[in-house]
Amino acid sequence: LQGLLGGGGGTPTERSAPASSDPSELTPVQHWSLKVLGSTERTWGTVFQEEGKSYAPTTLVFYSQSGTSGCGAAQSAMGPFYCPTDSRVYLDTTFFDELTRRFGAPGDFAQAYVIAHEVGHHVQDLLGILSRVNQEQRRVSEAQGNALQVKVELQADCFAGVWAKRTNLLEPGDVEEGLRAAQAIGDDTLQKAAGQRPVPESFTHGTSAQRQTWLKRGLDSGDPAQCDTFAAGADA
Repeated sequence: LQGLLGGGGGTPTERSAPASSDPSELTPVQHWSLKVLGSTERTWGTVFQEEGKSYAPTTLVFYSQSGTSGCGAAQSAMGPFYCPTDSRVYLDTTFFDELTRRFGAPGDFAQAYVIAHEVGHHVQDLLGILSRVNQEQRRVSEAQGNALQVKVELQADCFAGVWAKRTNLLEPGDVEEGLRAAQAIGDDTLQKAAGQRPVPESFTHGTSAQRQTWLKRGLDSGDPAQCDTFAAGADA
């Protein structure tokens, strides 16, 4: 899954489902996804307000197998992604089945972590982080660009942790579910699972240990200021 919990690139829309959608047309997992989205809106609305800013919510778009978005075309194999062109999160909910079967990371909070991570990219977009990184990536080598992308992804993990710390959706065992999911989708773990020798220069999302570390940093602090993966000396 090249785009697994990916950042600012992407595609598809079969069915858009903002909070105003007819609830009777939604599946249980879509209901849950929108509940998580609503929680992220409240959390980041408060965070931005604390900084004297206004939070502009993203829209969650459900699609099935393939579709289009402001970022182009895509298939469900890409995994969930955020498109900065139209400021939307795209999700084929069958990905959650794969999260359970292929990656051994079941549970509601593992699913919520996926959504909160993509919303973390939206927060980065609003703060101008994605555009700055994009500009820098054009000036550097592929390996350096990948290293920058790792910092983007780890910060989104940390932002997901900030949301989790501040939300009331958590139940006993949920944190463990999220950390298990973060461990399962590290670049090194995925490359090993594919029968490959891990190649750090090719990593775009971070190792399992890094993903867990930054998710936990957000979970422990609830403070987005603790999520600066770009700072000198940050363990990213």
